Amino acid sequence: MYQVVRNKKYDFIGQSYASVYPNLHKYPATMLPQIGIEVLKELNVRSGVLLDPYCGSGSSFASGLECGITEMHGFDINPLAVLISKVRFTKISVKELAATKIIFRNDVYEFLKDEKNIETLKRPQITNIDFWFSKEVINHLTVIKHFIDKIFDENIRRFFLIPFSETVRECSYTRNNEFKLFRMKSEDLLHFNPDVISVYLKKLEDTIVLYNYFYFPKLSEATHVNVQYSTFKPKDEYFDVVLTSPPYGDSRTTVAYGQFSTLSNEWLGIDYARKIDGMLMGGIKPKQNIENGLIADYISEINKIDSKRALEVSAFYNDLDNSIQKVAKSIRKGGKSVYVVGNRTVKNVQLPTDQFIAEKFEQNGFKHLITYERALSNKAMPSKNSPTNVAGKTVNTMLYEYVVICEKV
Repeated sequence: MYQVVRNKKYDFIGQSYASVYPNLHKYPATMLPQIGIEVLKELNVRSGVLLDPYCGSGSSFASGLECGITEMHGFDINPLAVLISKVRFTKISVKELAATKIIFRNDVYEFLKDEKNIETLKRPQITNIDFWFSKEVINHLTVIKHFIDKIFDENIRRFFLIPFSETVRECSYTRNNEFKLFRMKSEDLLHFNPDVISVYLKKLEDTIVLYNYFYFPKLSEATHVNVQYSTFKPKDEYFDVVLTSPPYGDSRTTVAYGQFSTLSNEWLGIDYARKIDGMLMGGIKPKQNIENGLIADYISEINKIDSKRALEVSAFYNDLDNSIQKVAKSIRKGGKSVYVVGNRTVKNVQLPTDQFIAEKFEQNGFKHLITYERALSNKAMPSKNSPTNVAGKTVNTMLYEYVVICEKV
């Protein structure tokens, strides 16, 4: 077993994501930037090229930026995640944002003076749209999207899509405290009548303020954050450090990134939005379970209880293994890999993902330096789940997170 040390320094008790870099858009299971900042400082990484192969909304870039790293690369196959990361780490003139906001607001209100104008706009292709939105909300969201699409500057247009995505979720019939798609109770629908235009304009103003205060001053002309909408593409011995928090398991049964993003992605024009969870790690089941390495015994225990779940778990670790092989070959000699992970429980079997990652990196030319255990008290994800799938029987999903640090030798 690879050494694990309980390190309270990484607990960051009482601190939230917003303590350093408030996110411009809600996103599930985001890594606390403070973790990355602390570990990069500990490893004395203050320059070079940073990689996050599963970048999500960009926590690792916030950490790298704070430590002086100016070239960073990220990959993700969720279009909403890529949008959030691009907007957060692209330098945009705040004066131009404010000027565009005024023009945008005036154009929207002028357009809405004549109700017949809405009839000229094409109805968006959203699955079960009337189940998730009222007619008035659909109309006003369509108007907002119409005028966002007319913004000429691509960076500003993307920026305006961030509060639009948040407005889509807030003004839909979804239960907003859930990451999965659940509709409000019928009695709650009777009193739900959001002012879509006001909600959007308020979110737009708040987003501009946060960007101006937290991001704009830290983004220099030398800062290059390249976020690609794809799976990670290996680049031989190019990166100096990898800082990432990969999914803890397959998206369908752990954190449903795809479900959380579905309505936003559909409004953004992504026609396969409902297939994203199946495209993420562990989305395709193998024909047989993993039989080698330290994870094999744990999967064997699950298989005794539920063979289907064992194959789903094997699928995830197969994909994680393949990804680590690509990442490992892309890091320069002497470079570091930092993976922040949780050890999920399936069928009452706790899976040692931290040990699996250390093992796989060592199999690919790395030396495991240390794994830190930190208390998990500030991550937005389900606090309980049902690993046995018995109705009403739940357990704590995770109490600790692990910072796995390896070096290429």
